[in-house]
Amino acid sequence: QVQLVESGGGLVQAGGSLRLSCAASGFISGINSMGWYRQAPGKQRDLVAVISSGGDINYTDSVKGRFTISRDNAKNTVYLQMNSLKPEDTAVYYCYAGRRGTSYWGQGTQVTVSS
Repeated sequence: QVQLVESGGGLVQAGGSLRLSCAASGFISGINSMGWYRQAPGKQRDLVAVISSGGDINYTDSVKGRFTISRDNAKNTVYLQMNSLKPEDTAVYYCYAGRRGTSYWGQGTQVTVSS
């Protein structure tokens, strides 16, 4: 099994910044992609950003230019630097890890952006 532990969520004013971290532990051999999804109240869980073990990155359009995903393979940790936050970024952010078609999820961390 893979355990994902997130940290770094919180309350911030619009225009502010937050940094999320997610550390993977357990049976992590073969983990390829890691990243972040988010789910706002009453909405589905959507991709925010994902990074492969080789460094290929994909962002959803709404965060391009504001969010930066990075990964420390030695520490099995993925980060999400979120700048210029907007109220519409308010959601529970979930860490994700993928291995050969199997998805693993963290418990989620709340990000609230006030206007």
